Amino acid sequence: MKIKGNLISLISVIFILLVGMAMTGCVMSPERVDPFADLTSSTSTYKDLTLGLVLSQNTKNASQYAQQFDRTRSTLNPGMGEGSAGQKVFEDLASLFRKNFKAVVKFEKVEDAKKNNADLVAVLDVYTHLPNSNFEDAKIDVSVLLLTADNKQIDMVRAEGIGSGVISPFSTPAITVEKASRDVVKKLESALNGSAKLVEFSEQHRNSGIAVAANNSPSTIIPTEKSRHEIITSKPSSESPIPKSDVDELPAIKTKPNKNSYAIVIGIENYRQKLPKADFATADAKTMTEYLTKVMGYPEENVVTLTNEHAAKSDFEKYFEKWLPNNVEKDGSVFIYYSGHGAPNVKTGDAYLVPYDGDPSFINETGYPLKRLYESLGKLPAKEIIVALDSCFSGAGGKSVIAKGARPLVMTMDSLAIPSKAAVLSASSGEQISSTYEEKGHGLFTYFMLKGIKGEGDVNGDGKIEIGELFDYIKPQVERIARKTYNNEQSPQLIAPNELIKHKLIER
Repeated sequence: MKIKGNLISLISVIFILLVGMAMTGCVMSPERVDPFADLTSSTSTYKDLTLGLVLSQNTKNASQYAQQFDRTRSTLNPGMGEGSAGQKVFEDLASLFRKNFKAVVKFEKVEDAKKNNADLVAVLDVYTHLPNSNFEDAKIDVSVLLLTADNKQIDMVRAEGIGSGVISPFSTPAITVEKASRDVVKKLESALNGSAKLVEFSEQHRNSGIAVAANNSPSTIIPTEKSRHEIITSKPSSESPIPKSDVDELPAIKTKPNKNSYAIVIGIENYRQKLPKADFATADAKTMTEYLTKVMGYPEENVVTLTNEHAAKSDFEKYFEKWLPNNVEKDGSVFIYYSGHGAPNVKTGDAYLVPYDGDPSFINETGYPLKRLYESLGKLPAKEIIVALDSCFSGAGGKSVIAKGARPLVMTMDSLAIPSKAAVLSASSGEQISSTYEEKGHGLFTYFMLKGIKGEGDVNGDGKIEIGELFDYIKPQVERIARKTYNNEQSPQLIAPNELIKHKLIER
């Protein structure tokens, strides 16, 4: 009994000492440092390339979130080594860039990287879910948008790391995060090294001694399954080249940048279900992205562009329902652009956007309802939301599809619960189809929308282009060409509150 009592006393003393060490600071959380502060590297895969690294707002938010996670774990379990797992995610990513590039320098903005002679620019986007318990999974989603110094997209690589939570006395949330971190870094390195476009760019740069523009024409494009977003079509050049038009040359005007403006641009030309091709949809998306970032003041890191196989239903859900709410702040601006097929649900009459993996015969399961889109947008704290749809939803043809054997419907946009802070520009009315403008290489509606933004929409010549003013330019132009060239009726529609009709898209 005496030995047992002494043993209990000894255990008690040890416990008190450990608690005392934690309370007096002997067990301390690691100092917070910026893992991207100094990224100069000596050994690298792309040994001739200096990378200008720009962190998206998502990444900055994720870093703060990781620091909160580390502080919480360190407080809950002092001395258990849980005070650095969250921030280690970013240290591991920093090491990855050090390893793979000649040198890496962090910049606040894309423009700064270009001014400082970076060979290429990478916009790093990190989204994390860190667990609160042992049995909860950790998820880390990383995307890297690679741009040339003259602002042409080289590639977009993406990786997702998952650390599976387990109910075990030997597991902690920090261990789960470390698993996810190792997983995502391994996959991201594989994606970087496996990017045919980046390899080609690196070889061209090494051979010429200067940074060269990637993807100057469709014939230079090398498709890769590892990219998530495409800004140029991933089709090989065996098809006829897309005609160049006047709207593909950007205007000299540029409105004042707005850091609190966000855009999602979607163009789906080819579908997994072998649906009729939505001609020029990827060209529409590419050009719209350039107008948003180079003319309309949207920061490049705040614009997501999804095309073809990178615009599946899960991508719609992720970006409309997660990315936008995580980023848009109070009084922000949101711009949504969609070029591709629409479809009706023949039983309910509801209108759907058709993702890359959509099937009009199972549209309720595979489509993305407009109603759901507007519900998501209505929850945002944005001051104004602009939606432009170069699509139609009747199932009568053009940019609309329908289940085999079903009859086209008359769809009415004004029957949808559109948020009070949103303006919706649609390519046609409910019973009509949306045409392409073949000689211009764009959708008919998109062509005149871009032409209006370029300057033709400034009807009164005051240097400002308002939504209502732009619509007044688009509508008669589309109606005229549709009737004259294609012998059909196409009347664009605008649904917007009075205050948004006066909203300025461009102000010189």
